[in-house]
Amino acid sequence: MAVNNKTKEKRKPSEVVVGLIHDFVEMLALVTVVIMLIFGFIARLNVVSGQSMEQTLHNGEYLLVSGLFYKPTPGDIVVVHKINATSSSSGWTESYTDPIVKRVIAVEGQTVKIDFTDWTLYVDGEEISESYRYLDPAAATIIAQYGLSTDSNGHTIFTATVGEGQVFVMGDNRNHSADSRTNAIGLIDERCVVGKALVRLFPFNKFTVFKNPR
Repeated sequence: MAVNNKTKEKRKPSEVVVGLIHDFVEMLALVTVVIMLIFGFIARLNVVSGQSMEQTLHNGEYLLVSGLFYKPTPGDIVVVHKINATSSSSGWTESYTDPIVKRVIAVEGQTVKIDFTDWTLYVDGEEISESYRYLDPAAATIIAQYGLSTDSNGHTIFTATVGEGQVFVMGDNRNHSADSRTNAIGLIDERCVVGKALVRLFPFNKFTVFKNPR
């Protein structure tokens, strides 16, 4: 019985190069599609603008933010976009349309109280330990534009109750932040919360995975 042995022809160098280029292009296309899906449906990049989150975050830093199945939680760092201040009791009508980065302080049904004498924060009567809070010594103090009163000790007190479907946010740079204490922003509709900041990606030497301090 005769056996017909066929030797496999060697590929030419040019064919090898073309094959490698083809494989690389396919891989690049796949990676691009995956990245587009991630940033389109799972996460997005956001750039910190301004000083309101110092010393936690600084101007120009890049954050990876995800809103997938996210429910605002006190202590989280979030990105908010298209804020509409719509409180029937105070008549707020101003809006703040640029994306901002803040920290969630309280959610619907909770009551916020701030003693501006020592910047102590209370939520539902419980004092909150804020390791992230920073008071900029060079800043002109932003206190509040509504909800102010004076207690029996002469302290300036801010109070606000968060309505249904709303959140109360503040910047960590407490006396240098326009936030839910101001008429321009006020209590925020949960639907305006783009998502939670998961990671600081850039600068690379400050790469950080954020953990809720509460």
